[in-house]
Amino acid sequence: MSIVGPVRGVGLPARLCDRVLVFAALVFVAFVFVAFVFVGFLAAGTPAAAQGEPRSERYAVETVIVADVDGPIGPATTLLVENALAQAAQAPGGMLVLRMDTPGGLDAATRDIVAAILAAPVPVATFVGPAGARAASAGTYILYASHVAAMAQSTTLGAATPVGLGGGDVGDASARKAINDSAAYIRGLAELRGRDAAFAEAAVREAATLTAADAVQDGVVEILANDVRAMLREASGLVVRLGEADVRLETGGAAIVSHEPGFLVEALALITDPNIAYILLLIGIYGIIFEFANPGVIFSGVVGAISLLLGLFALNFLPIDVMGVLLIALGIALMVAEVFVPSFGALGIGGAVAFGFGSFILFDTDVPGYSLSPAVAVAATLATVLLLTIVLAAAVRALRRRPATGDEALVDERARVLHWEAFAGEVEIHGERWHAIADEPLAQGEPVRILSRDGLTLTVSRLGRESHDPTHPAAQPPAG
Repeated sequence: MSIVGPVRGVGLPARLCDRVLVFAALVFVAFVFVAFVFVGFLAAGTPAAAQGEPRSERYAVETVIVADVDGPIGPATTLLVENALAQAAQAPGGMLVLRMDTPGGLDAATRDIVAAILAAPVPVATFVGPAGARAASAGTYILYASHVAAMAQSTTLGAATPVGLGGGDVGDASARKAINDSAAYIRGLAELRGRDAAFAEAAVREAATLTAADAVQDGVVEILANDVRAMLREASGLVVRLGEADVRLETGGAAIVSHEPGFLVEALALITDPNIAYILLLIGIYGIIFEFANPGVIFSGVVGAISLLLGLFALNFLPIDVMGVLLIALGIALMVAEVFVPSFGALGIGGAVAFGFGSFILFDTDVPGYSLSPAVAVAATLATVLLLTIVLAAAVRALRRRPATGDEALVDERARVLHWEAFAGEVEIHGERWHAIADEPLAQGEPVRILSRDGLTLTVSRLGRESHDPTHPAAQPPAG
């Protein structure tokens, strides 16, 4: 028989106390279990940044370098962007803004600019503006590569189909290869920057275009603004991928500095213009031909050599057709041959046709701003025909003209006997006294003709006598 009594002075039966302790333990275990489940659920729904991945860092923009990309994209544009990037990288809290208005450009220059943007240590924004501007073809690739993309009202972008296909049909194998490569290239840029990849591919394959409002709505660009200052206000708070880290831009109060292109950029832009490069090439050819036609005229040779080197340097950056170069060279050769060979104009006309046709196909591209003007080609062809005819004809006449100096210049000239003894004496010619000999006696003051010269001695004969001897040099008609 058990006796129920108080436990430790609590006043509760022992069995009841045990039950209370067991219940409390069960409640505690259940609470811990529920807590673990709840924490695990929260962890599963937490963003990746809260699970140990790097959070976006603050990037305070203090200096904004604005570079204007206006006109076709070419080697000068690449140098401009590289210089502007270097300036932005050296500035405290630097950022580069490319204010763009371009019809397109060369593929090599575009890829160089995109590579520079992808490797940039500072954020790069492309702003298509002002109103009425466009980022066509090459400009679309650059915009997609930039960390921030913005457009002003009434601007457009797109039409990024490769045009340097030599006029081939898109069904051609080489054309399909180029288009597929460009589509994959711009799609990769779109995925990198989190922009609409469908339009990017359509811009390449179908030459699709978008207005500014539609581009913002479709996620192609992030900002719609009227100027750079408004774009910077809208860009504040954007998170962009800069190198291996995500950064949050803070652009409030940033100073705007315009980038000056510099002499080298402007000079490169000038000489890589196809029309200027073509004219430099022709000036070089003219100068060298004139130097050969008139030896000793150093000026034409120096100008021609410098112009030719500058022209060849420019052609190194431009897509040229080898057949065009060969036709130009053939045309010049035929026109030169026309002066020396009596072809009744056949060689000259054929040379002019070859020169003109070669000029038209010299630059193998349809990119706006990188094709030769038809007016320049026609004018250059006519000028080349005229100049080569005049210069080379003058050169031929000079070669056939009687020498003005040396021994040959004295032959057949007239002199006057100053004094004479037997078969030798002195004569005067051009105000100079010369020792002379003859095969007969002569009288003082008698006019004589010079037959030859041996050192400082002249061989002369009485006028009229040598004309009866057909084998005598003086009896021959003077050259020219």
